[in-house]
Amino acid sequence: MDEETIHESRESRSRQALATYFRRIARALGRGEPIPVDDAGTVTIDPAAESQVEIELERADGTVHFEVEVEFDETEGAVDADAAASKATFELYADSADQWRWRLVHDNGNIIADGGEGYVDKRDARSGIESVQRNAPGAHVIDAGRDEEPPAEGGSEAVFELFRDKADAYRWRLRHENGNVIADGGQGYASKQKAKQGLNSVKSNAPGAPVDELDGDGAAEDDEE
Repeated sequence: MDEETIHESRESRSRQALATYFRRIARALGRGEPIPVDDAGTVTIDPAAESQVEIELERADGTVHFEVEVEFDETEGAVDADAAASKATFELYADSADQWRWRLVHDNGNIIADGGEGYVDKRDARSGIESVQRNAPGAHVIDAGRDEEPPAEGGSEAVFELFRDKADAYRWRLRHENGNVIADGGQGYASKQKAKQGLNSVKSNAPGAPVDELDGDGAAEDDEE
């Protein structure tokens, strides 16, 4: 019997990161949506209505192996190794002050997030993008105006804060646990619901969004880094 490895990855994750990953799987299962195999969602599976599940716990040479395996007939499910991971693109560019900035632009042309500050070093701007890609999907959402606190369990290393500005418009910002704001919506919304829709778009589109570096004329260059 021929076997094909479609995707394989191995990395260290915190308990919190594990909770975020499994929560994404559970949410997709509950909604009947394809399940993201990788963090970017470039590989997905759509399992059969009923699948075989094998759970195995082993201990050998001081190491514990906990494996969850889901098996289904390929004709009853689907695998997409080239899934549309995002409907947005990160644009990395230098502003008029020669500072590096980024913005997340939806396919419809709308800017749905930006970094809110300039960076002297392009590498720091890229690190800011990577932090948003890593933290946005699992970040809890709280109402800062009500002094809400995020749940102690799950989530990521950042939190989406909803708040009202001086013009009484609703806004959101993504604040890292170190206190830094790593992204914001860049605009005010007439309602809290609209602000939530804006940040949910970032949650779903940021992880797999490609990065285009813009030249001095605002045109995209090939991203080879």
